[in-house]
Amino acid sequence: MDFGVVFQCDPPASTVVQLARQAEDAGFGYVWTFDSHLLWQEPFVIYSQILAATRRVTVGPMVTNPGTRDWTVIASQFATLNEMFGNRTICGIGRGDSALRTLGAKPGTIAEMKQCVEVVRSLARGETVEYRGQQLKFAWVEDGALDVWVAAYGPRALAATGEVGDGYILQLADPDIAAWMIGAVRRSAEQAGRDPMAIKFCVAAPAYVGDDLDHQREQTRWFGGMVGNHVADIVARYGASGAVPRALTDYIEGRKGYDYAEHGRAGNTHTAFVPDEVVDRFCILGPVENHLTRLAELKELGVDQFALYLQHDAKEQTLTSYGKDIIPNV
Repeated sequence: MDFGVVFQCDPPASTVVQLARQAEDAGFGYVWTFDSHLLWQEPFVIYSQILAATRRVTVGPMVTNPGTRDWTVIASQFATLNEMFGNRTICGIGRGDSALRTLGAKPGTIAEMKQCVEVVRSLARGETVEYRGQQLKFAWVEDGALDVWVAAYGPRALAATGEVGDGYILQLADPDIAAWMIGAVRRSAEQAGRDPMAIKFCVAAPAYVGDDLDHQREQTRWFGGMVGNHVADIVARYGASGAVPRALTDYIEGRKGYDYAEHGRAGNTHTAFVPDEVVDRFCILGPVENHLTRLAELKELGVDQFALYLQHDAKEQTLTSYGKDIIPNV
């Protein structure tokens, strides 16, 4: 199993670069960041500095979207970084949540996301695409490479992932839900004539190593609120009808709303509806043994990468613990 780490681009950007370097030293293979330019600093600027300061890690957004940048601009950013640093980028993509909602816009459609995946990936690889009625190609790209991993929860987004994604990003670490989601993506890939076993699977969730479980829950409860924001969209579209597992939909009944000013932050006051049980299932908390047990379950399901969110008050301690006690033993 590979390991990644997910940062917010909070200033100063130099701290993000420093933590990325520490993650590489600890044995992490991927460095991801949020991509929401009104809430945090511009990630593609920071990626250049991370790649310059490291030798091995693959870098990219978790996740970008089709709505805040022209698709050719997204492709050019990846292709340029790859030319500079040797094909060390990856593109995580979704319909768009905070990046678009904070602009007063709605998330994009599934069709737009699928088209964006094809355009960005093909251009970054040096291939010709049709976009806005024109045949386009980056003449300067040689030996380009880019994989695009799709983040999804709902049935139509899961189907789209199987149809076009090189990988799938599930933002929660519950093994039962992960098994359901992975199965849906694989079925879609097979129906589309693709090899379902060729798709990479990434589970992304907060991880916090330590013994004070009550404190860890309060530091990571925000994550249940963030997931609930996506689930609320699914329930609004499909109802609580089994389109996704009830374990994912039941807990949002007490949800009152969401304030993006506190998006992804410990102490988020709009996540009190998230019970301890959900925090424990969605995140990986507690002593080292808890992490090893959960990661072994996820690995058995076919998860290729665990990417841990580090939005809590023990970032460096958790990186060190993973590097010393967890990554070598999974």
